[in-house]
Amino acid sequence: MLILVVGLGSIGKRHIRNLKALGAGDIIGQDVQRERCHAVEQEYRVKAYNRLEEALAEKPDVALVCTPTSSHIPPALLAAQSGCHLFIEKPLSHSRDSIDELVEIVAQKNLVTLVGCNMRFHPGIARMKQLLENKSIGRVLCARAQSGQYLPDWHPGEDYRQGYSANHSLGGGSILDGVHEIDYLSWFLGRVEQVFCFADKLSSLEIDTEDLAEILLCFESGAIAEAHLDYIQRSYSRSCQLIGEEGTILWDYSDKQVKIYSTGTKEWQVLPEEPGYDSNQMYVEEMRHFIQCLRGKTKPAQDIMAGKRVLEIALAAKESARTGKIVMIENKE
Repeated sequence: MLILVVGLGSIGKRHIRNLKALGAGDIIGQDVQRERCHAVEQEYRVKAYNRLEEALAEKPDVALVCTPTSSHIPPALLAAQSGCHLFIEKPLSHSRDSIDELVEIVAQKNLVTLVGCNMRFHPGIARMKQLLENKSIGRVLCARAQSGQYLPDWHPGEDYRQGYSANHSLGGGSILDGVHEIDYLSWFLGRVEQVFCFADKLSSLEIDTEDLAEILLCFESGAIAEAHLDYIQRSYSRSCQLIGEEGTILWDYSDKQVKIYSTGTKEWQVLPEEPGYDSNQMYVEEMRHFIQCLRGKTKPAQDIMAGKRVLEIALAAKESARTGKIVMIENKE
């Protein structure tokens, strides 16, 4: 299997390391920045091309699209037209443009697709999903999810103002960056029907995207969830609370544990993570899952259609913040 990694920034290089560790196949890379191509060739002994057409001429079986959000779809289209199975980093895109065209090509060529959803492979999130499937807290009525970190701390040593997160034209902003929370809340609670959002750029950060968003989601099941997303918290914070008729589940990334309160026992049970857990492991498991999908051993956790639905929710949140109105989500396949 020949794997093409498109976009050789931090996430592209992470996937190269993990694919090599998994023995997934031969790897080539592509990036419009020649210095990135040179760096990857030197560090990972991976042939890297400056032009995508040159890389696709090598006839890769699989393409990983790891470019900035606003430039996901063009290389994905070219790769899909060449018959490549696709892994596309989250979110699927920053707009609806050409997504239906990509979906059609994927269907015509029967391609395997996975949209990056690494938080689904975090042991805390996976444990919460398992508890829900076991109906450990009965019917879930509401949820709260939050994620935030001061943007300049994301990549120390780099100018945060140059990154995609800081630039509207590149598809940045706390809503699209924080799409993980929208994704796993949908994974937990099902289809979203209505979205309302307040979002703005409130801090002194030198960015032209929203640095804070408060999103309300109403689900087909009747459950209501809120998602807080920001670029301003001075220490990394990520957590989720699920409230059901028969108990509560709490997860905190920093505490490295899931807690569950049962109305039956009237006690909290603590379910700690495996000692020494490395956060890169969820990316490894994500790639392992993708490889298994390619081999036909399992179905994608979030294929292109599921990724499209999550993007619709994120875009609805942006529309709601702009208009001050509730936005309805059409749940059509």
